[in-house]
Amino acid sequence: MVDYTSPITATFELQRQTIKQSQEALEQGIQFQQDFNRALVGGLDGQEDAQRRVVELQRNAVLDALDTVEANIPGSEDATAEMRETVDEQFDQLLDNHEEAFETLTAEMEDGAESYENLVSEYLDTLDDQLEMLIDAHEGLEEQSVETAEELTEQLDQLQSQVEDVQQQVEE
Repeated sequence: MVDYTSPITATFELQRQTIKQSQEALEQGIQFQQDFNRALVGGLDGQEDAQRRVVELQRNAVLDALDTVEANIPGSEDATAEMRETVDEQFDQLLDNHEEAFETLTAEMEDGAESYENLVSEYLDTLDDQLEMLIDAHEGLEEQSVETAEELTEQLDQLQSQVEDVQQQVEE
């Protein structure tokens, strides 16, 4: 008797492995996205520090220019002092706005990343449940297919036996 169930079993096992590997690939892709989101949020602090330093350098350049004007132009002390005060006020306001903007951006990105992670977690839980049901149904289909193949094999064996009996009777 020929065993027709081995290829059927192997095919079903290959299909289940493909489903599981696809699920793992999806989960790895999602994990990459979550890591990327965390890296973006983490990188904001460095970006904020770098931009703050650029603003401070610009402030110092303007104040140095005012020092140069004051040193080289007699009688400009009052005007440069007033300009220095205005520059300081404007740069302080710029730095305050800059800090507030980054705090808001960081909070929004953290909230977005957290919402994304919660949504993904729910999605993955649902996907796991659905895939578990799919695998169970798939295994049930495999059992039915194997049983059908075995019954068909039995019937073919019986038919072949009957054909051989008939041939022997015809030959006698």
